[in-house]
Amino acid sequence: MKLNYPWSRLKPGEGFFVPAIDTEKARELGLRSAVAQRLRIKAVAVIKDGMLGVWFYRPPRPPH
Repeated sequence: MKLNYPWSRLKPGEGFFVPAIDTEKARELGLRSAVAQRLRIKAVAVIKDGMLGVWFYRPPRPPH
């Protein structure tokens, strides 16, 4: 299964949820996709609105 992640629309500090039963596989696929685009992304397995999945987010930029 091929997913289209919204990396181009994601600003630092923003994120999105991907529902998944196999959270480790979903996390791995999402992070591979982000690395291919040279993005620094974090991924955490969570339960959101009663659904298991992965929250992907771009950490906020550190203050200068």
